[in-house]
Amino acid sequence: MKYTTLGHSGITISQICLGGMSFGEPSPNFHQWTIGPEETQAVIARAYEQGINFIDTANCYASGTSEEYIGRALKSLSIPRDKVVLASKVYFNEGNLSKDAINREIEGMLKRLDTDYLDLYIIHRFDYTTPIEETMEALDALVKAGKVRAIGASEMYAYQLHNMQVVAEQNNWTKFTSMQCHYNLLYRENEREMIPVCRQFNMALTPYSPLASGHLTRSTWDSSSKRSITDAVMKSKYDAFRENDEAIIHRVAKIAQDHGTPMARIALAWQWARGIAAPIIGCSKPERVDDAVAALDVTLTEEELAFIEEPYVAHELVGPLARPGEKPLAGTTDPNKNNQPGR
Repeated sequence: MKYTTLGHSGITISQICLGGMSFGEPSPNFHQWTIGPEETQAVIARAYEQGINFIDTANCYASGTSEEYIGRALKSLSIPRDKVVLASKVYFNEGNLSKDAINREIEGMLKRLDTDYLDLYIIHRFDYTTPIEETMEALDALVKAGKVRAIGASEMYAYQLHNMQVVAEQNNWTKFTSMQCHYNLLYRENEREMIPVCRQFNMALTPYSPLASGHLTRSTWDSSSKRSITDAVMKSKYDAFRENDEAIIHRVAKIAQDHGTPMARIALAWQWARGIAAPIIGCSKPERVDDAVAALDVTLTEEELAFIEEPYVAHELVGPLARPGEKPLAGTTDPNKNNQPGR
C-alpha cells in the first residue's frame, strides 16, 4: 500500500479510501444494492489486510446503518482504533449545518461507529440557511474538544469553499483539510475552479465516484447489475452525456488492453496521475478491494493520459446544491427538501 498525508492535517492515509455507501440495510426507495453486516466485515477485513486505513461513510448512508456496520466490523476484527482513519459526513439531517445539528449528529456518529472520536468530520453539502460563521465555529469547537481530529468538505461551488476557508482563517478556526468532490474521466468540471482552490488551501482531494458508477469498468455503457438498474441518481449524473462519453470509455478499454489489465485499474491510475490523494472506492466484495489495490502498480505515460482525456467536453454541473431559486442539479435531490443525497 502507498500512503500520503490528508492535506494539512498531518494524518496519514492510504491512497485508497474504502467507501461506505455500499454498506447498510437496503432501502426499497433508495439504495437497494447495499450489503449486509457479514459481507461488510469481509470487505473491511480484506481492506485492512491490504493496508487500507481510510474509511468513509455518512450519517445518512443506509439511514445510519452504514456507520453501524463499520463500527461493528472494526470491533469484531479487533482492529486497533488508531490504525484506521474514520470519516463521516453531516448535512442531510434536521438542521443541516447549524451548530445544534453539527453537535447532535457527531454524537450519533460516534455511537454508531462505536468510537469516542472521529478522524475526519465532513460537511456533505453547503448550507444556504446557516451562516458560515456558525458552521465553522461549531466545527472548530469539536476539534478543540478532541471529538474530531480534522474537518473536510464535500460538494459545493468553489467560491463557497473559498469563502468558508477565509472565514476560518480570519477567526483562527480550523480549516478544511480535504475535499470530496465528483471527479473521474467522465466528469472533470472541478478542474476549472474547485481543484485550484483546494490546491491554494493545501487540501487533499478524495473524490467520490472515481469509476463513474461502474461506467469506467466495462466497455459497454449499460449493465445488468442491480445498481445500474435501480440507481436513478446514477442515471441522472451520466446518461445525458452518454454519446460523447462512450468515446472516453472506448479509449480506457484500449489502454487497458495494451496494459493487459482491467479498465478499472486504468481509471484509478489516472486519478493518482492527476494528483488525487485517495479516491473513494465502493466495494461489495473482497475481490473488488484487491482490484483497486492492484491499480497502484499501474503507471500511465503522458501520451496515454492525453489519449484518454482528449474526447472530453464540458458537462453540466453535477453534485452541488443549487442556489435558492435555481433548478436542482443532477446528482443530488431537490435543495429545498431535506432528502437523501446522490452520494
